[in-house]
Amino acid sequence: MTIRVLLADDQALLRSAFRVLVDSEPDMEVVAEAADGAEAFAKARSERADVVLMDIRMPGTDGLAATRMITADPALSDVRIVMLTTFEVDEYVVQSLRAGASGFLGKGAEPEELLNAIRIAAAGDALLSPVATKGLIARFLAQGGGADLGGGEHGRAHSERLAALTTREREVLVLVAGGHSNDEIAERLAVSPLTVKTHVNRAMAKLGARDRAQLVVTAYESGLVRPKVE
Repeated sequence: MTIRVLLADDQALLRSAFRVLVDSEPDMEVVAEAADGAEAFAKARSERADVVLMDIRMPGTDGLAATRMITADPALSDVRIVMLTTFEVDEYVVQSLRAGASGFLGKGAEPEELLNAIRIAAAGDALLSPVATKGLIARFLAQGGGADLGGGEHGRAHSERLAALTTREREVLVLVAGGHSNDEIAERLAVSPLTVKTHVNRAMAKLGARDRAQLVVTAYESGLVRPKVE
């Protein structure tokens, strides 16, 4: 199966560089490019993209708005979005994860990191750079970005959903938020990776999460996991 990639960035030069890199791989191809969020949404539908590399800051409809449009469209439920950012800590990154993006990647990432991110996002069963994503969310919330942590609209909604989880599912959720892979969680809990994957999938279904990235956000926003302030 060839991974169909959509490049959404207002910088034509950067899109060209990404296109050369992606098209050089035998298991993926660039099917379309977009210079703003509205165009990205339209082409995600028309070109049947599997993964969208989405710049956060674009003129007109930005990447955050486009992410919400894509994740809200039932016809695009299988589309995975990787946010591209030049900022290490950016409120928009957390907002995009809340909106359903699979994760984020810095524009200065190494070529292999970018290609690996596309493959992981396309697989749909792993959080992109789990430790980095968890760290960004933790730092952002610790700096006051999570004023509604454990409370407020987001916190209350997540806390209510957490009540539907079993004790083991909550335990697995905490470990997922810690950036651990299924294999690592399986080793810690002395169960099989398949059992862990089952618990993760059930937690995602109960919490209405598209993927593991949203599970991490839920764990923090509900107060189940607290960020460490350094």
